[in-house]
Amino acid sequence: MNDERGADHIPTPQPPPAGGRGSDDAPDADMATLARGGRLNAFGFVLRLAARLPFLFIAGRIYGAAELGRFAYAVLTVEFAAQLSAIGLRRGLAQLLADAKKPEACIVADAMLVAGIGSVLFMAILIVFPKAMYPTTAVTGMDHWLAITVIAIAWTDVALAALAYQHDVTSTVRARSIIEPWTISIVAFAWSYVSLRDGLIVSYVFSMVAALLAALIPLVRCYGIPHGWRPDLGTAWRTARRNVPLAAADAVEWASRRVDLAVLGAFMPAAFVGIYYVAQQVATLPAKLKTSFEPVLGPAIARRIAAGDLPAVAAQVRQVTYWIIAAQAGIALALAIPGRAVMALVGSGFTGGTATLGFLLAAEVIAAAAVVSEAALIYVARGTNMVISLIMLAMEAALGVALMLIMRGWGWPQTWQATGPAIGLCVALAFASIVKTQLLRRKLGQPVSGWRWSILGAALAGVAVGVPIRLFLPQELQLVVGVPAILVAFGTVLWTRGFGPEDRELFRLRKDEVADLRAAEARDQVADDIV
Repeated sequence: MNDERGADHIPTPQPPPAGGRGSDDAPDADMATLARGGRLNAFGFVLRLAARLPFLFIAGRIYGAAELGRFAYAVLTVEFAAQLSAIGLRRGLAQLLADAKKPEACIVADAMLVAGIGSVLFMAILIVFPKAMYPTTAVTGMDHWLAITVIAIAWTDVALAALAYQHDVTSTVRARSIIEPWTISIVAFAWSYVSLRDGLIVSYVFSMVAALLAALIPLVRCYGIPHGWRPDLGTAWRTARRNVPLAAADAVEWASRRVDLAVLGAFMPAAFVGIYYVAQQVATLPAKLKTSFEPVLGPAIARRIAAGDLPAVAAQVRQVTYWIIAAQAGIALALAIPGRAVMALVGSGFTGGTATLGFLLAAEVIAAAAVVSEAALIYVARGTNMVISLIMLAMEAALGVALMLIMRGWGWPQTWQATGPAIGLCVALAFASIVKTQLLRRKLGQPVSGWRWSILGAALAGVAVGVPIRLFLPQELQLVVGVPAILVAFGTVLWTRGFGPEDRELFRLRKDEVADLRAAEARDQVADDIV
């Protein structure tokens, strides 16, 4: 879209472009690309699950809930700074590349310059004022080093967004699902023999830098060196200014998964923050299924909107929303029903977060419609979308505080008080999902809801299998037997009663895709060898 167009501009509808749906039997090219991205990211979820649990186990059992809570709040601060530093480029880069009037490598270099300038600014603030990261504890040892992760996170996000524009999702899976989580686990364990005070901070720094290297190597291989590019501060400023609404939307979406932790930290001891953080980390594992669709969905939507093919945009939103809700609902049931056993993996002192885990898992299912709708709203109703997101954020914070204070006034245990922010998150995300899907429906003139009643039938099957396992089996077997059994029951009903031909495209690996996957593996082999 051209710069002079308004933020809410929608092109006049035109016939679908070449490469669109050619027949009723073949999925269009964009939907096939989304399906391929979904397959890779579903595999990435399994990798994340296998890699994230060791870190939670190490952090909980070796470092303890209080140290984990201190770490969680510090990471909260640097990740927020990184979100602001990227100036909305995680999603806005696709539009910049689509409208490119100079080599794509130079566009990417401009984006990295913008993110770099913002990162240096925020890094300087955090180094000078480290209390922003550690408000309730003393700043000692290697605590200051955490600030350098701001630029690592921002540049990694921009690099992976640029690769996703070229349909390279493999690099995202590698950086986020393999390199980052395994690095933090290994370093956290090794550093525990050096210092329990610094171990979590140092491991996080190592993991972010390793993820950045894993993103930069395929980025250079894909786009090449930007020959003839020169730093252009004027272009950087215009890009940053144009992306302010996107940056705000990204910051609000990120904050919606963090403000609950911040609110909790203001009212509860650090140990409860650590317990909540563990529940949050488990709950956000399935959330990666939807956030990892964004780099693939964004370019597809941008192309369709540029062509004026609004029905295709609505179809993409419906399809991806259904895929995500279905996947997240199954995973949420499999983790929530044996939730006490899941939390006990980290340590017996963490089982008090079982109820919190359940609410957070429900929140991720509820959020799917809002997140996918937002992927289109940032192109057709950017300002209105930002206002809705800000209202949602304020509602989440206000409800979280109110519920904690009400339960405290009633004399409820602190374990239940700590669920207040999670309940507030559920309510606020339900509001956002309803309002954003209705707004997008009006903008596109097409239904966009991805909800289907087959999901409820599959959920009932999962509950019917899972509840007896929860009631009659010991915790160890609840995990070993219960989680797979719930997933099989849920998936079987969904596959036989809910999935149609286009839904099953998510699981169909075509011959040309096999060649694509092999080519991607060959291109990325150098990164594997180095990292």
